[in-house]
Amino acid sequence: MKRILTYLFMSVLVFGLSCTGGQKKSDTEAEEKSAAVEETAGPNELTQAEKQEGWVLLFDGNTSNGWRGVNKQNFPAGWEVADGTLHCKGSGRGEAGAEEGGDILYDKEFSNFHLKIDWKISEGGNSGIFYLGKEIEGWPIYRTAPEFQVLDNAKHPDALLGKDGNRQAASLYDLIPAKPQNTKPAGEWNSAEILVYDGTVVHKQNGETVLEYHLWTDDWKALVAGSKFPGLNPDWADVPKSGHIALQDHGDDVWYRSIKIREL
Repeated sequence: MKRILTYLFMSVLVFGLSCTGGQKKSDTEAEEKSAAVEETAGPNELTQAEKQEGWVLLFDGNTSNGWRGVNKQNFPAGWEVADGTLHCKGSGRGEAGAEEGGDILYDKEFSNFHLKIDWKISEGGNSGIFYLGKEIEGWPIYRTAPEFQVLDNAKHPDALLGKDGNRQAASLYDLIPAKPQNTKPAGEWNSAEILVYDGTVVHKQNGETVLEYHLWTDDWKALVAGSKFPGLNPDWADVPKSGHIALQDHGDDVWYRSIKIREL
């Protein structure tokens, strides 16, 4: 009889533990699913993890708050907020079309930071992401700022100019080519990242590091000396330690979204 009671007791205990374990497993699975949903937040949103790491959005997907024209107080008519993007409305006139639009910048300067931004270019289009830029009256911002090139490599002639592909998308424009060259075709979204820390700069595109360089070094000064930039600004190599993030109006349709930054 004692054996039977002991057997029944152990059976109940094992059953209870099994149910409890199953409940814990179910709870864990639910938590993992919830975390997965959180980590795949949509465009112009931050995940909980990003918020905890100190990321902030520079574009809310609905308004142009924080953005204005370079050397202007207003947000230019050549740009619009449409379908969750900052859209530069192509003029078809190249850089000459900037009279109505023009480059835009975020109205705060950054020094050490990690920037993430999604971009999509029109067929045959050209644009760029500037960083550490300074406003000088009468000057376009490219006279002071390095540029992460945004381009339709298949159709825009800039892809064939410069040296070794250093005017193709994700390149440090006219200075260092992006390798590997992993740009998606016109009309598709690309993810860009720019990391700046005490003079070290990294470009990433679609999850891969495509170039790295170091500001203010002898190698940097020699690189700039062999480019077109000294003709635009003799002091171009003296990139400032802090500056604006800006988006280029090159006369073509281009879309930007999910612009987020973490200061380092």
